[in-house]
Amino acid sequence: MTLWFTLLAVALANAAIKASGPVLAGGKELPAWANAVIPLLAPALLAALVVTETFGDDGALVLDEKALGVGVAAIALALRAPVLVAVFLAALTAALARAFG
Repeated sequence: MTLWFTLLAVALANAAIKASGPVLAGGKELPAWANAVIPLLAPALLAALVVTETFGDDGALVLDEKALGVGVAAIALALRAPVLVAVFLAALTAALARAFG
């Protein structure tokens, strides 16, 4: 029962937070600097998530198969490979490194 109560509470809090923006801003325009920063938030958060999940483990820096796969994907993207090819190469590299390393 507590799980469902927690899920309901989180859903309501999420809805309240999302609704507070338009309610508080009303019909006012955001400043120019805010309009310039808002589109950059999602890529920055995604990059932070990728870095922490790839290179972090309990607060320590870890260089393992995941890091090798991300490195291969970065090289593939730098060489103008399609994203799907880069993802495939990263997965293949990580799998081979786990199998043989």
